[in-house]
Amino acid sequence: MVEEFDTTKPIYIQIMEKINKKIVRNEWKAGDKLPSVREMAVQTGVNPNTIQRTYSELERMGIVETRRGQGTFVTENVEVIERLREQLKRDIVADFIRNMTELGFTMNDIIASLKDFSRGEDGEKQ
Repeated sequence: MVEEFDTTKPIYIQIMEKINKKIVRNEWKAGDKLPSVREMAVQTGVNPNTIQRTYSELERMGIVETRRGQGTFVTENVEVIERLREQLKRDIVADFIRNMTELGFTMNDIIASLKDFSRGEDGEKQ
């Protein structure tokens, strides 16, 4: 299954974001082994060098660690994972608020809409 990528953002960053989301959702738990560079390249349909860059950047950030001869693993440091989770949450909320204010909504409008949505008053089933 080859993935589709957004042409406006570097592919290695998009793959990093997907890996981070899997870690935050607990699909990949602390200490879990990530697919090898080659396996991940085949899964995503990108050059192995792109995956190597992705893994290197994640390692620099402390999210994964490479063990020589064993592979790349999700960090066992749960504090790092919790910080990643909080950062992703802040980024998503900030993007949402920015998008809504660009549409002309006030913070009070946004909060009211969120309350309505959480109560199922948006016309959709929750």
